[in-house]
Amino acid sequence: MAAKLPQGEHTVTVGLLTRYKARPGKEADSEHSIKAALSLIQQEPGTTAWFAFRLEPSTFGVFDVFPDEAARQAHLSVGTARLKERASTMIESSLIIEKVDILAAKLPE
Repeated sequence: MAAKLPQGEHTVTVGLLTRYKARPGKEADSEHSIKAALSLIQQEPGTTAWFAFRLEPSTFGVFDVFPDEAARQAHLSVGTARLKERASTMIESSLIIEKVDILAAKLPE
């Protein structure tokens, strides 16, 4: 369980760390797809912060944080379904989604 953090406008208590390896030749498609997801994420009121990143030439990931478990579950129900749709054509190895508890955070005010 996440520890109680001081309440404020941008309090976050839980997050997700998602990683996957793109199929050979699908790196550019993966990059485009993950960048395009930002416009959808901006429509999710429960997603406090969202970061897409690349770890290696073909390894991509997303880190996002939420104020509570309900917001995280809402994101998972929509976002994960979108990503799994594309998994068969773009993802070489398994999609790794880890739930994390936020211990401390610095966010813009």
